[in-house]
Amino acid sequence: MSRPVQARRLEGIDKNIWVEFVKLAATYSTVNLGQGFPDFPPPDFLKEAFSRAVSGEKHTLHQYTRAFGHPPLVKILAQLFGKLLGRELDPMTNVMVTVGAYQALFCCFQAFIEEGDEVIIIEPFFDCYEPMVKMAGGTPVYIPLRPVTPKEGKLMSSADWQLDPAELASKFSEQTKAIVLNSPNNPLGKVFSRGELELIADLCVKHDALCISDEVYEWLVYDGKEHIRIASLPGMWDRTVIVGSAGKTFSITGWKVGWTVGPNRLLQHLRTVHQNSVYHCATAAQDAVAQGFQRELERYGKPDSYFVQLPRELQQKRDQLIQSLVAVGMKPIIPEGTYFLVADISEFKSEVPDVPDSDEPYDSRFAKWMVKNKGLAAIPLSAFYCGAHKDNYNSFIRFCFAKVRHTAGLHPSGLAVSTLHGTQGKNWGFFCTNKCSEGGEPAGGHKLNSWC
Repeated sequence: MSRPVQARRLEGIDKNIWVEFVKLAATYSTVNLGQGFPDFPPPDFLKEAFSRAVSGEKHTLHQYTRAFGHPPLVKILAQLFGKLLGRELDPMTNVMVTVGAYQALFCCFQAFIEEGDEVIIIEPFFDCYEPMVKMAGGTPVYIPLRPVTPKEGKLMSSADWQLDPAELASKFSEQTKAIVLNSPNNPLGKVFSRGELELIADLCVKHDALCISDEVYEWLVYDGKEHIRIASLPGMWDRTVIVGSAGKTFSITGWKVGWTVGPNRLLQHLRTVHQNSVYHCATAAQDAVAQGFQRELERYGKPDSYFVQLPRELQQKRDQLIQSLVAVGMKPIIPEGTYFLVADISEFKSEVPDVPDSDEPYDSRFAKWMVKNKGLAAIPLSAFYCGAHKDNYNSFIRFCFAKVRHTAGLHPSGLAVSTLHGTQGKNWGFFCTNKCSEGGEPAGGHKLNSWC
């Protein structure tokens, strides 16, 4: 008889909320605003670059390239981030290409975190941080962003969710190895201000802690907000690893091209993890992304730059979704960045009652009810909190507005596939406002479907 296989570091992290909610969305959803990826194509210039890479005469693009990043890509990344950070970067030692930002994060935790190390995680957080820290043998230490009530009659902004300086300082100790910063933040859409970043930076310097800075949504900021890179602050370059994503930058999440930028003293350890795990990333995809960045560097700050056009389009989608959510009685929190929006669902508790003593957070049960009964998929905010804090923030759900058919086609009078008459008298109705006549449907005014 075989002895039991021990996997101590995997205990308690085997379940993943995405598996459950992706399945629910596939089974019931007419409108999926849950998963975080665009349903529109990437820019033509990038598709053309990929086509040239795979169908051209340069056969080497079908073979291995440099393990730590295709030379054209690391060179253009070094140029761009050197410009953004105000320092000269060596493409061979200050940049490493990864299989998406996910692998970049994994390399960071595996390289830096050892048994007994503590890692500060700001809540709400992208859900992979916690299991990756635990898999490396570290201990997560959580600090929540706390909402400040806005003035009466005004919608809350993601800027209203703030760190308590004294509480943050109390989380640092001799065991603190790193803090994970995600700005713009998924799921909240918060763009950390210079003052907030300086607070974090000062504590990192004081306690000689590293900063793993997840900046995958760096180009998706709205309303004139500025994305400030913490590595540009005094004392932070030498202790920060920036994590980036072509998936979020160019709307190509399936290509899985990410990167890390930082000092060689840190990236040398990431290279060790990378070469002994994934080792290599897809050559053709890297080549196409390099061409995309070359184009954007030439157009940096100009109206025809994709980095200018995409956030402008997404801000319009954000505003459309806000209007629709308000119309059905939800209270959206206006995001300063990303393509996510969190909404307060507490007004619906009379229609979808809470269950006393339930182990499942209310927002999780509400999201399941909504997808099963209204055909609308979203993600509960409690999924982005540690177990001990899930019930503290269980009256919110997260929507993704990077959708063409679903947000552009939203009628401002409502939000689902049928009409709900409850104690609040809210109307839910996803109706097409496009001029489509596909699938035998009349042009406009019908329920939103896959043809719209």
